[in-house]
Amino acid sequence: MAKVRCKETAADSFFGNFLYDQKVSREHFLRKLNEVIEWERFTKKLLVHYKGKGQIGRAPYDPILILKMLLLSYLWNVSERMVEELANDSLSVGLFLGIGANERVPDHSTLTLFKNRLIQNAGMKVYEELFNEIIQVAQEKRVKFGQLQIVDSVHLVADVNITKDRQRQKEGKSPRDKDADWGAKGDKVVETVHGAERKTEYFYGYKDQVSLNAENGLVTSLLPGHADDYDGHEFQKLVEKDLEKGLEVDTVAADKGYDDGENHYYLEKKGINSAIRLKKSRTQKKDTNKEGWLNLIESQAYQEGLKQRYQIERKFGEARKWHGFMRCRYLGHNRHGIQSYLTFMAINLKRLVKLLTGVSFKSESRGWVGAPMSIA
Repeated sequence: MAKVRCKETAADSFFGNFLYDQKVSREHFLRKLNEVIEWERFTKKLLVHYKGKGQIGRAPYDPILILKMLLLSYLWNVSERMVEELANDSLSVGLFLGIGANERVPDHSTLTLFKNRLIQNAGMKVYEELFNEIIQVAQEKRVKFGQLQIVDSVHLVADVNITKDRQRQKEGKSPRDKDADWGAKGDKVVETVHGAERKTEYFYGYKDQVSLNAENGLVTSLLPGHADDYDGHEFQKLVEKDLEKGLEVDTVAADKGYDDGENHYYLEKKGINSAIRLKKSRTQKKDTNKEGWLNLIESQAYQEGLKQRYQIERKFGEARKWHGFMRCRYLGHNRHGIQSYLTFMAINLKRLVKLLTGVSFKSESRGWVGAPMSIA
């Protein structure tokens, strides 16, 4: 078998590690991120999706370099074109990427080629595997995982101008994003002249199912989906993904959108406590069958689960405010999935560095040239 090889860099030259050691703080977030993650574990996993697999033909860029550039794009919520510019200007980013200070990084079109290569050769599954690898790193490094998982859904608006898109379709053209659809965000309390009323808001785009570990704040599982997916039908798939990772789940908390009899029964069969918020119709009915539901409400697991549910809303707020997880970067379901997995990978890496080293992404990220000022 031919030896796997990638393009050599000048990281070990005077314009590499020697210069970085003089200029980049030992406590810099990006330096700590390299210490926490053994990035080499990703090289062979990614090269199998290359035509020559890094063994035949011209040596490719190390896929770790491309993956890191993509993750920086999501960490700082900047375009891939901007990441190229920032990487060429910043010593700390050069250190993180493993290149010499006198070298230029691959241009943004290489990042697009990388994404397309993976999705064409392996589909969205490869991005899920990359995401899962970060959770595995956390487990290997003995990060504590609690027994409470919190499940919820989060939506993204499609990169579509609705008015223009409707006009396009009237002219017989196809929609800008064929996979996007309409979905409901749920009830929102609004003030009217007649008092407070509940109003359902709608969005055009996609919806993802997310599971968060309450103990460490890591997103453990993710299911990129469609806007009109019924949350209750995705619940069991998400819990199964957590169990497949070897997580010891004692309780699962969720909002009333997941209050489906089959989900409660599923958790009971698995020996897992349900902290799915019950709809009023279950507890306000007059027959005696509601006694079981009333007992559930009084249970400690139920009450504690709902008390901790705010954590996943806070995580979604972080994703939206600091990492651009409000609007799709790309078109199509698969490419929306790329954004979802890379966004929560970036957020998990940020959290992992904090858990293992105590270094905050917020305090360390503002120092490098060109970084946006509104960094989390």
